[in-house]
Amino acid sequence: MSRRCDVTGAEPSFGNAVSHSHRRTRRRWNPNLQSHRYWLPSERRWVSLTLTAKALKTVDRKGIEKVVAEMRARGVKL
Repeated sequence: MSRRCDVTGAEPSFGNAVSHSHRRTRRRWNPNLQSHRYWLPSERRWVSLTLTAKALKTVDRKGIEKVVAEMRARGVKL
């Protein structure tokens, strides 16, 4: 499973961890991913999505039907 949001496309970002002595080592920042299951009334079925916390708010604001329509317009298969 990739660490990628289904709605926003957020992926891990990379950079340096800087210690007190200023030594730099590589690290990564993972997105805050949550698995969530939504009921699609138009299709009468459940859809499981892996979303960031920000995308959860987007789904609450726009509605699951509109978000799924936008995902399908991008070519995502659900």
